[in-house]
Order: sequence, then C-alpha cells, then structure tokens
Amino acid sequence: MKTEILKIDRENIDEKLIDKAASSIRNGDLVAFPTETVYGLGADGLNNEACLKIFKAKHRPADNPLILHISNISMLDNLVEEISESHRKLFELWPGPMTLIFKKSKLIPDAVTAGGDTVAIRFPSDEIARELISKSKTPIAAPSANISGRPSPTNADDVYYDMDGVIPIIIDGGQSNIGIESTVIDLSTDQAIILRPGFYTYEFLKSIIDDIKLDDSLVDDSKIPKSPGQKYKHYAPKAKMRVFIGNDSANYIKNLSEIHSKEGKKVGILAFEEDKDKFKDYVCLSLGSKKDLKTMSHVLFSHLREMDRLGVDIILAQGVREINLGKSIMNRMKKAAANDVNYI
Repeated sequence: MKTEILKIDRENIDEKLIDKAASSIRNGDLVAFPTETVYGLGADGLNNEACLKIFKAKHRPADNPLILHISNISMLDNLVEEISESHRKLFELWPGPMTLIFKKSKLIPDAVTAGGDTVAIRFPSDEIARELISKSKTPIAAPSANISGRPSPTNADDVYYDMDGVIPIIIDGGQSNIGIESTVIDLSTDQAIILRPGFYTYEFLKSIIDDIKLDDSLVDDSKIPKSPGQKYKHYAPKAKMRVFIGNDSANYIKNLSEIHSKEGKKVGILAFEEDKDKFKDYVCLSLGSKKDLKTMSHVLFSHLREMDRLGVDIILAQGVREINLGKSIMNRMKKAAANDVNYI
C-alpha cells in the first residue's frame, strides 16, 4: 500500500483535500489526522470492520477501547444513553483536550468499546480534526497514530515513520499544540473519576466540578488502573530510560552520564533549559524551562522519538513533581521509563 500525505494548512483548510480524506473514512479505510493533543489514527466509529483495522495497524491489544471523536455536542445524542445534569458543566471545556466516558448507546460497535458497556467521547478543538469529522458524517474512532507502545506522534513525520505502507492517508497539519493526550474522565457512574491525566489537570477540573476524584492508580502506583489502556506499556523509546527528580537531579545525571560514557554507551539527556549547559558533551535535548511545563508536555514525545533517531543507548531525564500538569507529564514519563523514577 502506498501512503499518501495530504498537507493541509489549519489557517486555510483545503476543502478538496478534506473531502478526499473524509471519503476514505466513509469507505471504511484509515486516515491519520492531527488534533490539538497528538495525531490520531481514524476510522468510521460506527463501522465495526473499519475500527478493527485500527487494531491491526497499531498492533493494539483487543481489550483496549477506542475514543470516538465528534464535531459538535449534538452528536452525543445518538452515541450515549444518559448524561447526568451535574456532569454537563464539563461541556464548557469542549471543544478541547478532554475525553468523557458515558454509558454507550446501541449504535456503538463492539470494536470501539472492546465489548464493554461504556464509550469514550472527545470533541477536539483542532480545526482540521473537526472539519474531517464533519465531512465524514460520522464520529471518528481514533487512538494515537503510532505502533502500540511507542511514543505518541505529534507531527506527520512521526506518523509516517510508524504507518508508511500500512494506511492510505496521513493528513499533515503541522505540529500538535499540546503534545500529550487528552484527560480522560469516567462519567458512567455518579462519581466523576479521572482515569488518565492530561492538559486539563485535577486541580483545574476541581474548580469546574467539585465532585471529581483521581482513579486510585493515579494516587498509588501499586493499584490496578480502571482504564484498560492504562495497564499497557506506553510511550516507550527504544533505549532504556531513567528519570530523576529533585534539586540535585542535574548533577546526579551528569555523574551518571560520565559513568555510562566510560562503559561505551551513547547517552541521551532530557534536561531543563536552566541545566542544559551541564551536558554539552552529550546528546542533550531541552525540556524547556522548569517554570514552563507546557513546553515540557509539548516536546516530550517528539524528543523521545528524536532520541531513537539519534541511536542513544540510554536516556537520562529530569522529571517534575506530580502536581498540576506535572502529574500528567509524569504519568507519561513513568510509563516510558518502565517506572524507573528516582527522587534525588
């Protein structure tokens, strides 16, 4: 299969190219497309056979449900059974980087929900994503557009690296703005529960809806995640990765880098801008300022993929405290590092 890249400008969307991609979706094929978080691998969310193609293309476990993407709130009516009035306050944050879980309607195919009785819905803010959904005339099922277990793609080149020859179309809409996936909130019971932290943090969401809590697995690493997808290995670079948190993390990483270099290993460093000069003798990519975690979330996945391209043997990274956006970032870093997180 030849993979075609359709380059589309968010500021001046080419309707003909969107129509071409939407036609592919309606025909039961897969299309990778940009969102404000990461790139998604999309299929007609009401076509069971099309959704099964996503699992095959990604090598995705069959018990890991998909997220349905919509282009307007009214699309919810046919997709979910009921919505609590107290939870409707969260709709104020749509369109945006938030996925909500509801009891599913009978329209939803089993491939989307992995046979479960709930469905995850997202209303993205990215203009290309919304236009594609609208033109496709169907909700689009879409996990991240990468091989399962790999870092999520935040640009079309990273999608192409994983999906060339596997899918017919990739929409290149430039770099994703946020860089980590959406916050996932379970609204299928009376208690709203955050299953996956994202750009919308627990602290922020608490100000919108008071009756919300973190899933036990996000508070205690020994607990089993409620969300099936959270139990799998995610975001992993090819090289072994270790994360260090604390005021002396830069000096500790520098000493460890010298040891690994003497062992003949090629060392990659992910460091904050304030500490980057300590690592001039190594492959070092900046995570941005310690005071600007939005930059860290924006570059994390692309930096992990760049480390793979650079062929490093080990990645030593500075981490952050697990508060606000730091919890969402560390959720990804822990999985990328197989929980090799060290407090210095």
